[in-house]
Amino acid sequence: QLNMAKKKEAFLKEFKEGPLQFKPTYKFDRYSEVYDTSEKKRKPAWTDRILWKVKNLCEVASKESEFPEEENLISVTLTNYVGHMNYGISDHKPVTGTFKLEMKPLVSDPLVVLSPEGEWNVEQQDVNIRYSVVPEFPSSAWDWIGLFQVTFRHVNDYITYAWVEDDEISSNKNSKQVYMSTSEIPKMGGEFLLCYYSNNLHSIVGISEPFQV
Repeated sequence: QLNMAKKKEAFLKEFKEGPLQFKPTYKFDRYSEVYDTSEKKRKPAWTDRILWKVKNLCEVASKESEFPEEENLISVTLTNYVGHMNYGISDHKPVTGTFKLEMKPLVSDPLVVLSPEGEWNVEQQDVNIRYSVVPEFPSSAWDWIGLFQVTFRHVNDYITYAWVEDDEISSNKNSKQVYMSTSEIPKMGGEFLLCYYSNNLHSIVGISEPFQV
C-alpha cells in the first residue's frame, strides 16, 4: 500500500526507506509476540515505518548561484532499521532507525578558535580558556563557552559554562581570556571539549581539540 502511494503521490516519491528486514509489527496480542488471535485474525503487516527526506541547502541556494547544483551539503545514511518485538504494551511493535548525518561546512575556517590554558585539574578553583575570533564575527554579550564531554550530542549537554564577557579576565587585539569554575566538573575528570556558542547565530561556532582534565 505504501509503495503504491509513493508511485501516485509526488511528495512521497522523494522519501526514502531502508529495507524491511524485521518481522511485521502489527497486529499482535498485547503483551506477547503472538499475532492476532482474535475473531478478526488480522494479517500481520508492516504498519510502522520510518521514511526520511533530506532537503539540501543547495536545492534552494543553487537557484541563486550560491552553490554548485551538484554539491550536497548534507548526506544521510541509514545504519540500523529494526523492530523491537520485546515491547508488548500495544498491539504494535515500535520501530527505530539510526542515521549517520554528515554536514559539509559552509566555511573553511572556524569563526572562533579556542583552547584550554595550562593543565586543568579539578582541585583548582578556576581554570582559564583563551580564544580568538575572526574580524567579521558578530559577537554578543550572551555568547558563552561550554565544557562538554567528547561524546556530547546536543548543545544543552554542557557540564558547565562561562560567559565570554562577564567572565573575561584579559583581552588584546589577538585573543581574549576567560575563567571557568571547576565546581561542576566531575571529580574523576576525563576527556572533554570546549565549545563556543554564538547567541546571534544560534549555534556552536568553535570547538577545541579534545583534552584531559
